[in-house]
Amino acid sequence: MNALALAVGRIGISALAVPLLVVMILAMMILPLPPFLLDLLFTFNIAASLVVLLAAVYTARPLEFAVFPTVLLLATLLRLSLNVASTRVVLLHGHSGPDAAGKVIESFGTFLVGGNFTVGLVVFLILVVINFVVITKGAGRIAEVSARFTLDAMPGKQMAIDADLNAGLIGEAEARRRRAEIAAEADFYGSMDGASKFVRGDAIAGIVILFINVLGGLAIGVLQHGLPLATAANHYILLAVGDGLVAQVPALVISTAAGIMVSRVASAEGGAEDIGRQLARQLVGAPNAIAIAAGLIALMGIVPGMPHFPFLTLSAALGAGAWWLGRRGGVRPAPEAAQPAPEAAPGLEEVTWDEVVPVETLGLEVGYRLVPLVDRAQGGELVRRIRAIRRKFAQDMGFLPSAVHIRDNLELRPGGYRMTVRGVVAGEGEVFPGMYLAIDPGGARGPLRGVAARDPAFGLPATWIEAAEREAAQAAGYTVVDAGAVVATHVSHILHTHAAALLGRAETQQLLERFARHAPKLVEELVPKVVSHALLQRVLQGLLEEGVHLRDLGTILETLAEHAPRTQDPAALLAAVRAALGASIVQQIFGTARELEVLALEPELERLLLQGASGGADAFEPALAEALARNAAGAAARRESLGQPAVLLVHDRLRAPLAKLLRRSAPQLKVLCHAEIPDSLSVRVVHSVGGRP
Repeated sequence: MNALALAVGRIGISALAVPLLVVMILAMMILPLPPFLLDLLFTFNIAASLVVLLAAVYTARPLEFAVFPTVLLLATLLRLSLNVASTRVVLLHGHSGPDAAGKVIESFGTFLVGGNFTVGLVVFLILVVINFVVITKGAGRIAEVSARFTLDAMPGKQMAIDADLNAGLIGEAEARRRRAEIAAEADFYGSMDGASKFVRGDAIAGIVILFINVLGGLAIGVLQHGLPLATAANHYILLAVGDGLVAQVPALVISTAAGIMVSRVASAEGGAEDIGRQLARQLVGAPNAIAIAAGLIALMGIVPGMPHFPFLTLSAALGAGAWWLGRRGGVRPAPEAAQPAPEAAPGLEEVTWDEVVPVETLGLEVGYRLVPLVDRAQGGELVRRIRAIRRKFAQDMGFLPSAVHIRDNLELRPGGYRMTVRGVVAGEGEVFPGMYLAIDPGGARGPLRGVAARDPAFGLPATWIEAAEREAAQAAGYTVVDAGAVVATHVSHILHTHAAALLGRAETQQLLERFARHAPKLVEELVPKVVSHALLQRVLQGLLEEGVHLRDLGTILETLAEHAPRTQDPAALLAAVRAALGASIVQQIFGTARELEVLALEPELERLLLQGASGGADAFEPALAEALARNAAGAAARRESLGQPAVLLVHDRLRAPLAKLLRRSAPQLKVLCHAEIPDSLSVRVVHSVGGRP
């Protein structure tokens, strides 16, 4: 006893309850039970089934009663154990009378069916058909379909959780809770699909046990106890029917509870309501439907030959109920689920999280004169042009940027516009709808009449001219574009110059998912086992910062798979990826040329820079870095004036710091290293860049 008490104290009574219950249920199949104990257990079975039914009715969501499949198994096992125990008693003592197996079985066999065993058999079979064919089969089908749909929807739900997590709408803890809830929901419906087979088997076992009791009882009563056939039939068949009914009633209740659990649908308004409140709000809360039903019942009641009193009475009751519900404005929603908060006094409204507006990845603000350019109803084509720009950007750079959110801003000048990237102004300008911008590409002849301006995208000298001057400007060598094209070109330029900022976690994940369709094993083995999502995103952003596209994602991932096990340094991995993409980078700059004309550093300057390269661009001596940036910008401008690409070829260790140093002073200058030049191409240095002031 002391050992048992110590075990109970350590484990806990609640933890021992289920094992003890299972042992007791199994013991009932072996040990003989007296009729008094059978009465208590049958009563307990009925009470337990009612508790389960009410728990299912008052459960707001199926997962709140996730243990229901286990309860269904235990309830089925309890009923079968009671059937076995009562069969033993019926066959042993049935000859003594209808009360041989206890008062509960006697009541179900005599009082409920009037002592007529034929009626009892029919009622029993009807209950079995209702339970087996209607309720259990329907609930099992619903559980099967729900389990299938839940499993099919899991990837989409997981992606939605990841998207909310990446967007910062939820935290890591909330994401874990949602993932666990999705998995639990799939497990629940899968378990319910299998648990419905318990009830079906229980119904079949009930029929078999009934016939065993009838045939076995008749044989024992007539052959062993010498009872007349009529007396034996009266005793044993009534006991068998009572035993079957006392087991089928709880089985029917449990099956109904299972049907309620799997057929529940949580609505947007009533997701936290129990089934009673949902019925009251959705079914009874339709006064028009109730009024029409009352009218139809009244018409049926006045048909000759119909019983007028019940039809007209029910019609009057329904009509009164419809009038009362119409006066109340329908059934009120559940207080805890959909009760609106009391309105605050004017000027004292409570501040909510709805006031926090997330920052848009890409935004375009326009003045009121530019609204026709973005309004489709007024024939504006800027939205279509921006969509085409995003498509072209995706084709060029290898990923799709976020949509551009366009809105008007009265704080801007009437023809002004402003482009933002993650809430920061990336570019702005002013255009004049109805006029054309004549841009001087460098060889235009003569001035134009109009408003002098600058091309907002590239800063070239330009003039806003009237429509009548358009043909003359084109004949003079100017590039003439309308106001919408000016804004669209500026938007395209901003997308390309801020490509690295546009590649967020969501875009990186979409890139991987799209590439995984073609090479699933590579993605599975690389991310996140070898390279984390953050590290991959940083490497891809490093490529985009220097204008390298991501279309060859296979080469990028294969290079990371080769070098990432040795180093997790983003700079080292970026250098390895650039070397692997060398042929693509060179072709992007020089096209199909076989000889590359490049700029180079003076040998003495390169030696000095190599000494300080270990500290990055900030380690260069300020005066030397300033002179180098100025001289490199001048050399790049001269190359561009000749229509040739401006490329600076440097030592491998100098490429990254010099690219960072020259990015502001000479953005058109591309910095390459020797490892990025394919062996099949030749290089010719056309100018040496020095570091002297």
